Amino acid sequence: MGKVFRVIDTGVRDARQQIAFDQALIDARAAGEIPDTIRFLRFPPSALVGRHQALAHEVKLDYCRRHGIGTARRITGGGALYFDEGQLGWELVFQRATLGIATLADLARVICEAAAAGLSTLGVSARYRPRNDIEVDGRKIGGTGGFFEGDILFYQGTVLVDLDPHDMIAALNVPQAKLVKRALDSPAQRVVTLKELLGAAPTIAAVQEALLGGFATHLGIEPVRGHITAAEEARAARLHDEEIGRDEFVAEIDDPDSGADVLAGTHTGSGGTVTAYVRLDGARGERIREVLLTGDYFVTPPRTIYDLEAALRDVAVDEAEAAIAAFFERVPVGLLSVAPADFSAAVKAAVSRAR
Repeated sequence: MGKVFRVIDTGVRDARQQIAFDQALIDARAAGEIPDTIRFLRFPPSALVGRHQALAHEVKLDYCRRHGIGTARRITGGGALYFDEGQLGWELVFQRATLGIATLADLARVICEAAAAGLSTLGVSARYRPRNDIEVDGRKIGGTGGFFEGDILFYQGTVLVDLDPHDMIAALNVPQAKLVKRALDSPAQRVVTLKELLGAAPTIAAVQEALLGGFATHLGIEPVRGHITAAEEARAARLHDEEIGRDEFVAEIDDPDSGADVLAGTHTGSGGTVTAYVRLDGARGERIREVLLTGDYFVTPPRTIYDLEAALRDVAVDEAEAAIAAFFERVPVGLLSVAPADFSAAVKAAVSRAR
């Protein structure tokens, strides 16, 4: 018998409430208040940006306001997502030692392979595609991402059960670079749903059971249906009201290149896109005053990027690459997608515009 995981379902809730519940689970597990947990969740129509993305760059805010589409900022990295009731979210929150796997990259692979195996029992040929997608015949049926917070791993994913891709296209700004990279004409070509593959959408309950079966068999765990505690609900409500549900949090990174003195540079590598927004100081702009690093990358722990931005303040432009390399050498960081060189390339691209 494997390690028992409690299974809960928070149903359809406002996007900011669901994300606040993410953090509540992490905090409660770290405090020993709850066991290792699998949660299922769904959203009303919502546009979600990744932890390090610029809101106005990724989401068509005017369209979302006109059509009642909610906006929220995830606590995980990665790209912007459109959610509605036709998609199922899943996540695992557990102690690092539970599965005996040390690195985020290895955990991502193992968890994604388990989810893909579970979905395949529905009658589709789902496969893990590095770095964090689940695909059927080259088309994305779900994305995933996560991070370590101390000894706790938080890892989440999605399953496209029934989605009109035009709703996604209308709400999000999908970068043309992503389409070119995959030789696609439209974002709709990139995704596929269970409904399209099977001819009819399976029930949400059937998809949940398929995923649980994959997790049980391939992770060696025992999922057991459980209950949400009052303490979890209270913790989530507090996090929502004090931080995650506030407009200031969602728009924490909004339109960073709007200032006249902001230099922007972008680098796209195999693991994702990094954009650096840089302000310079000095008579000849020889020193970095401040830098903001956005993108669809995954880094753990999440505060790593804020620490890197702080480490680059007052650094000479010519020494920025060495400073970034030194930062990653001395700080314990997990990079699921990008490498230190990707951050250096983005900063270099930005400051080169001043020269």
